[in-house]
Amino acid sequence: MKLMVIGGGGREHAIIKKLKENPDVEIIYALPGNGGIAADAECVGIGAKDIPAQVEFALAHNIDYAVVAPDDPLALGAVDALTAAGVPCFGPDAKAAVIEASKVFSKELMRKYGIPTADYRVFDCAADALDYLQGAPLPVVVKADGLALGKGVVIAQTRAEAERAVRDAMEEKVFGESGSRIVIEEFLTGPEVSVLSFTDGETLVPMVSSMDHKRALDGDMGKNTGGMGTIAPNPCYTKEIAETCMETIFLPTIRAMRAEGRPFRGCLYFGLMLTPNGPKVIEYNCRFGDPEAQVVLPLLKSDLLTVMRATTDGTLAQIPVEFSDGAACCVVMASEGYPGHYETGFPIEMTADAAAHTCVAGAVRKDGVLCTAGGRVLGVTATADTLRGAVDAAYRRCMEVHFANAYYRRDIGARALAARTKE
Repeated sequence: MKLMVIGGGGREHAIIKKLKENPDVEIIYALPGNGGIAADAECVGIGAKDIPAQVEFALAHNIDYAVVAPDDPLALGAVDALTAAGVPCFGPDAKAAVIEASKVFSKELMRKYGIPTADYRVFDCAADALDYLQGAPLPVVVKADGLALGKGVVIAQTRAEAERAVRDAMEEKVFGESGSRIVIEEFLTGPEVSVLSFTDGETLVPMVSSMDHKRALDGDMGKNTGGMGTIAPNPCYTKEIAETCMETIFLPTIRAMRAEGRPFRGCLYFGLMLTPNGPKVIEYNCRFGDPEAQVVLPLLKSDLLTVMRATTDGTLAQIPVEFSDGAACCVVMASEGYPGHYETGFPIEMTADAAAHTCVAGAVRKDGVLCTAGGRVLGVTATADTLRGAVDAAYRRCMEVHFANAYYRRDIGARALAARTKE
């Protein structure tokens, strides 16, 4: 089979590595891919949002199946266009991808169908939002309605921070049109859990839970990032909580989308907060998370391509989807200074073992040499029978990866291990 994976980050590299395990896969094209992905797929210089060029390429190269991984092309209708051209795809169409592309849509969907989430208000006028903030309890969460590269959410500790977030989004347009409408919602407390799921619009199969580490510095300090590391499974996510989430959140969401005429097929990501009043939805994503994919997919025992095609064909209920009982850890190695100013262009060296367990995000090849080209450069992953074993193995592999200006947190998994100790 000839496959095409749209995207060029660590998530896409993780997907490609897993797809390669299927012996029927002849070649995988990555559009556009990156310098590290080039070791596992043939990279093609077509951007993730260049949908007409993607369709043209798929037809010219007789692509049997396409995976649309990032949020932007999903929201822009890449699956719609490829499907219309006769190329089967993994991922939701644009009508379903709106569950991530519009915070307003997702919040109103949850309100309409009784899915537990934070209380909220929607604003399309900055003056009204600023007036509301005068009496809003702190901390408060301000979210841009549309896609904003993971930067459209501000947890404001003070009224001044909240007002700044509103002005940045609605007046300064730092997120473009994505900030023309905003959601202001209550601040929830409790452990956070990420649960990715496979779904064909009728059947939903949750994947192994995970715990992301968003802050740039050890001890969950510093600025928010796209993710500095992940572990799976999340020890806070017990069997009892999983059953509650299935009954009150997961299946109701799938049914709600179907009732709205927007059946969701692909990977639906649930960002959850385990509050004192039960699990609540923080956000939905219409695709695999990054770096969550890097720890969840290595634990998948079933063939990924088979599962993906079942979501497309509507046969997920007939396919066994099994995960390992072990654990996984991913440590993101970044350019020092990220998410602020950082320098790039440094050669990357790693051992063969580290390369086999590394998903590259921000790198290019210059004269055959892999060099840094982004803030989050790569994610080093390890699996083991225990979480402690996975964490230790991931950090050992980090010692086998070298580039100037490298930075990574030294406490990925520490909270999870502490939670395990208390059990």
